[in-house]
Amino acid sequence: MTTLRIATRKSPLALWQSEHVAARLRAAHPGIEVTLVPMSTRGDEVLDRSLAAIGGKGLFLKELEVAMQRGEADCAVHSLKDVPMELEPGFVLPSILARADHADAFISNHFDGIDNLPHGARVGTSSLRRQSQLRARRPDLQLLDLRGNVNTRLAKLDTGDYDAIVLACAGLQRLGFDARIRARLDAPDWLPAPAQGAIAIECRDDDASVAALFAALDDAATRTCVEAERAMNRALHGSCHVPVAGFAQLDGATLSLAGLVGAASTGASVRAEASGAADAPEALGIRVAEMLLAQGARALIDAVL
Repeated sequence: MTTLRIATRKSPLALWQSEHVAARLRAAHPGIEVTLVPMSTRGDEVLDRSLAAIGGKGLFLKELEVAMQRGEADCAVHSLKDVPMELEPGFVLPSILARADHADAFISNHFDGIDNLPHGARVGTSSLRRQSQLRARRPDLQLLDLRGNVNTRLAKLDTGDYDAIVLACAGLQRLGFDARIRARLDAPDWLPAPAQGAIAIECRDDDASVAALFAALDDAATRTCVEAERAMNRALHGSCHVPVAGFAQLDGATLSLAGLVGAASTGASVRAEASGAADAPEALGIRVAEMLLAQGARALIDAVL
């Protein structure tokens, strides 16, 4: 019998995602034994500052990668939107699961949507991408930091710290909080983080046997879309320090990609959109990045780096 150890963060959402992957593995490979290795990461522990201020979303990965290097785990499960554009040397993503809902969610106990919020309402989100799009639409809002896992963020809303908060639809749906979604914030008016809604598996690049186990879970359509989105972000040198949004859609042999670079402080932004061959997602991502740069994205990026 094969035994596989999955390194995972301890948050309820991370554990749900890892259990989901474990269940898919057991279905694909009857007889396999899968165990979780829950770990705490610096990104989970430091909650009094934004991710951008403490080093970025890569802080959710480091401890898990060290566990794989030490032989304490065979792989790790991530929300792909939290995975840096360039993996650490020695690691690969052998599988990207079929994407769940890519959209953001507007959540409020009293208001139906962004446009229904009263003047000066308090909205919680630490995402610079979300802040940029909120400020562009409603410059009067008070945008306040909001860190912690999904349950913690909902609890802060419920205690009255905020009039509304913005989270990812996929995370809410995975944890059974569908009813909390008052409105979906969706393309083309609102763009998600690159790869939002997709779960990725990471393993060592020299562990072919582990990579082979995950081949059955890889979703080709999702991989094509997120490769375009991540290629765009990579070409822009985007990170959680920079408000970058992107969403790709596959229609037969054609792939389309919309991208945005914004400024969280002012709501200023540039947008670009293009289509190309589905078998060349990276080229499309680079092309949209170049279109954004031609419109002035570099000044927005440099302003926050």
